[in-house]
Amino acid sequence: MPTVKHASIIKKDQDVHEQRFEIDIGSTPEYADQMPRSQAGLRVTEEEFWQTYYHESDIIYEWNNGILEEKPMADYLSFKMYRWFLKLLEEFLRAFPIAKMIGLEIGFRLALPEKTSIRRPDLAIILHANPVDIEDEECTYRGIFDLCIEFLSDSKPQDVTRDTVVKKLEYCQAGVREYFILDRKGRETAFYRLDRHGKYVPLPQLPNGIIRSDVLTGFQFRVADLYNTPELLELVNDPIYRSYILREYQAERQHADAERQRADAARQRAEAEQQEKLKFAAKLRELGIDPKSL
Repeated sequence: MPTVKHASIIKKDQDVHEQRFEIDIGSTPEYADQMPRSQAGLRVTEEEFWQTYYHESDIIYEWNNGILEEKPMADYLSFKMYRWFLKLLEEFLRAFPIAKMIGLEIGFRLALPEKTSIRRPDLAIILHANPVDIEDEECTYRGIFDLCIEFLSDSKPQDVTRDTVVKKLEYCQAGVREYFILDRKGRETAFYRLDRHGKYVPLPQLPNGIIRSDVLTGFQFRVADLYNTPELLELVNDPIYRSYILREYQAERQHADAERQRADAARQRAEAEQQEKLKFAAKLRELGIDPKSL
């Protein structure tokens, strides 16, 4: 049976005593009962899902036409990619506030031609032009996201299939205008947009591996940077990112550069004036005139 080793330090009258004990989780009902058990695969009604499972804090569930599906656990590489891309989106939306970014497992309902599902993308975008907004205290979205982003971890094959096949079809049929699949190993990374026939087609990859969003006009990034995750300061002078990364920093730096240039120009003018004065004084001396007498 698995055990948990615990050591505690007790201070009393300046004496320090160390206590050690072991807990056998398997033989301790109160601990075993507290261990969350996945209900993935359980058939529940949509009403039961919203009432019982949507707000579950230990395990995050989605609902696929009556079946509970557990969202897989992320690993650190996925988190690094997630954090970097989140910063990128935050910078873009700070520079161009045209949308809201959604996260923290906020879900939306997809009423599809042959079924209904409830999905909770890792990140999502709601354009201000979207007819359905989300209020500050809402924990679900009543409309259809404009852009959904899923981050793959090294999970079970069925979890990968869910994001790359099942959700791709669902988001397409529901009218999600763009769908990004970001795989920290690069095998399944893909970027889709709806074409005029309502089908997902890959976003064109520009030279040097640049992806440019149609939904977020002006938002672009280098695919290789998803894996390199460079610091934002490293991107300030990069023409791919310069239009939206650290705009305040860029403005402050430009202001400082302008002030430095003005100071340099003033110094150069003062030096030039001093040189002219020295030349004039030398000319007066050649004529036998003491400059101090003037």
